Amino acid sequence: MGEDTSDEALMLRYRDGDAQAFDELYRRHRGGLFRFILRQCPLRGQAEEIFQDVWMKLVQSRRRYEVAAKFRTYLYTIAHHRLIDFYRSHANEAYLAYTEGDKDPTAKITASRVDEPHVQAESKEQGARLLRLMQTLPAPQREAFLLSEESGLTLQEIAAATGVSFEAAKSRLRYAVAKLRAGLLEVVA
Repeated sequence: MGEDTSDEALMLRYRDGDAQAFDELYRRHRGGLFRFILRQCPLRGQAEEIFQDVWMKLVQSRRRYEVAAKFRTYLYTIAHHRLIDFYRSHANEAYLAYTEGDKDPTAKITASRVDEPHVQAESKEQGARLLRLMQTLPAPQREAFLLSEESGLTLQEIAAATGVSFEAAKSRLRYAVAKLRAGLLEVVA
């Protein structure tokens, strides 16, 4: 009957030479993957470079692909490893998240759909506050939070993608959410 269009089936088709299958995988995952990487890199240019590297690594490893987990887990595992490489190679550099010439990352946060200016301003302020709070999280907690919220991965998928136990992934996500919640409530109080 119908052709299997799961991510895993598409990747198998791509492995076997179907370039359109890659196009569909890219279309499905480019936004979430880019947001995941962007929220962990201080500069947009670095995020774009890592994003391209992840897709290139996927292309280069396609012939070895076997369905051992969900495709999303496979893709975010590649991203996780590429981010680790990035952090290691930039360990001695100090970054400013907002440098002259860079666009304000909070401008990409979708505000409330309500047209009232005060609601839009409040939503933008909360989004900016959340982004600042995310930058204060330890990298493993921030990564777990972004994999969950931006990419929709389950705890098991987060554990597999980051190479930690289920309990470690659960703990990282729980601490991240608690710290973000406390930070947001602190401003309200």
